[in-house]
Amino acid sequence: MKLPIIKSAILAGGLALGASSAYAGDALTVVSWGGAYTKSQIEAYHKPYTAKYGTKIQSEDYNGGLAEIRAQVEAGKITWDVVDLEVSDAARGCDDGLFEKISAGSLPNGVNGALPSKDFIPGALQECAVGTIVWSTIYAYDADKYKSEKPATISDFFNVKKFPGKRGMRKVPKVNLEWALMADGVDGKDVYKVLATKAGQDRAFKKLDTIKNDVLWWEAGAQPPQMLADGEVVMTSAYNGRIFNAAVAEKKNFEIVWDRQLFSFDLYAIIKGTPRFKEALRYVQFSTASEQLANQARWISYGPTRKSSIKLISTHATAGIKMMPHMPTAPNNFKTAVLENAEFWSDNGDELNERFNAWLAK
Repeated sequence: MKLPIIKSAILAGGLALGASSAYAGDALTVVSWGGAYTKSQIEAYHKPYTAKYGTKIQSEDYNGGLAEIRAQVEAGKITWDVVDLEVSDAARGCDDGLFEKISAGSLPNGVNGALPSKDFIPGALQECAVGTIVWSTIYAYDADKYKSEKPATISDFFNVKKFPGKRGMRKVPKVNLEWALMADGVDGKDVYKVLATKAGQDRAFKKLDTIKNDVLWWEAGAQPPQMLADGEVVMTSAYNGRIFNAAVAEKKNFEIVWDRQLFSFDLYAIIKGTPRFKEALRYVQFSTASEQLANQARWISYGPTRKSSIKLISTHATAGIKMMPHMPTAPNNFKTAVLENAEFWSDNGDELNERFNAWLAK
């Protein structure tokens, strides 16, 4: 799901930030999700930024959430500068004062001259965050395990009789509850309306009960393709780009099931109070330019959040295959897609996380 901003009036008129002594000389710490995704950021953002400005970028990995960010801000000891976030965390963190605010006017225009407010797709510009990618949670299977009939729907993921074997699922309620309801017959357009009710939540957990004993839980985005490769699971939820990378770069025989994919954004945010604010802002401005976003899409199959970037997408940086057919928003992949409702999770996340953790412990 899911992160430039103006400090007082420094950039109020869209004033460009040039190289000067105002920038800290220290390395800038950019925190993200690791694996193939972080590699795509290193190639598309970090290396070109360092080449242009001379600032070293230090990458760190995390598994999402706001706990570490909140601890740093509350202690006044900021060690992270820029963080890659899911939408719900970006919104909640902004409300809680964990991130600097962002002005769309401080961002570069699109390569075609389009203003940021017109160029970024709806939802990608937030008060404290700038969208970088469109990604989706899908499920994937090891095609070597299925020689005849293959899984094709979200219902198949929950059907352990027809498709026996362990499933991998992220150890959070998000996506799992939506999928459980859709596998139980709820239409994608109604899933959050149903999930907002006590009866709907009970229904989702009841459906999860049917596969609970067949689930191995994952937390880091790099785990699902490794679990498939190691034979720990026969199918698993995953981020679409991780499975693409395993199939293309590592030649794994993995297939993505796009049915009922939940798509969202990831966003860049700047930690409130970082002493490297101006450097962090310049990095976010650079990374969210049309060319950089399109360049990232050459390394992993996540779509850029700027319309002006779309026509710049070409082939994979090393494999040479066309990237557009592998994007979540490609027409053939998007037929039953559901937008992850960040507002729902911001409002209900604490309660559902508590219930989910209690359910796991049973």
